[in-house]
Amino acid sequence: MMMMMMMNSCDVGELALQINDKISAIRRILELRPIAQDQEKRNILLKLGQNVLTINGLIDKFKTCICQQKDMLKSLKELEEFFLEDLKDGRHLRENLPPHMPRKGLLTPVGLDLTQSCETDVQPAKQQILPRKLPCKQIRGMEYITIQEFEGIPQYMKGRMTHSQLNAAVQSINTAVMEKYSVLQQPSKTLSNTTRKLHQRFKDEETKDTKGRFFVVEADIREFTQMKVDKGFQSMLSMLRHCQRLREARGGGLVRYVLL
Repeated sequence: MMMMMMMNSCDVGELALQINDKISAIRRILELRPIAQDQEKRNILLKLGQNVLTINGLIDKFKTCICQQKDMLKSLKELEEFFLEDLKDGRHLRENLPPHMPRKGLLTPVGLDLTQSCETDVQPAKQQILPRKLPCKQIRGMEYITIQEFEGIPQYMKGRMTHSQLNAAVQSINTAVMEKYSVLQQPSKTLSNTTRKLHQRFKDEETKDTKGRFFVVEADIREFTQMKVDKGFQSMLSMLRHCQRLREARGGGLVRYVLL
């Protein structure tokens, strides 16, 4: 029965080697028996035996260290795979960054800080005036539309409009708001003739319904952005109203888009 188990665990060649090793070890023991009778030689054999035991212990420790290093190497390879996946995702994000996302050095759409830009006049015609420090009021724009909000817009409103295109409209409207109200924050005496006319138009378009609110009209979109005011723009406004980013206030032949 024992022989059958041994045969199952290894092949005939390996079994023969094991038996030959055992026979050789027994032979060496028998050859060393006469030497062991000499006390001096016996002491030498005992020391050799202790050295062999010490070496076997070191070999066992070495095997343990090798196993630990193998486990560590396996963990490092797994960590490397995770790192490469994160690196791939990071490169994909960098190469496919939506155009409406704020970048370093650019103004953000919500809470636009004009503490620096208000020191000089904003000139649509690129005319320069003398710098003048003025107290600035924080201008707030619309927040971008999230993926979840975009998916919640009815399909008949969206048509073929994409999420990025809608957020590009948000960015353009925020730009118009920032430019318009930075002009309004300047004293009219410091403005050029062209900018003073804009300043007066902005004042004339204000109503009780827009008091304390930021708003723009179609003329502001044309003045300060490259966006086309067409049917596509009207569709975007409908979606922004649906997402509660703005509302319309009509009066005096104008449609005012009031930010919420």
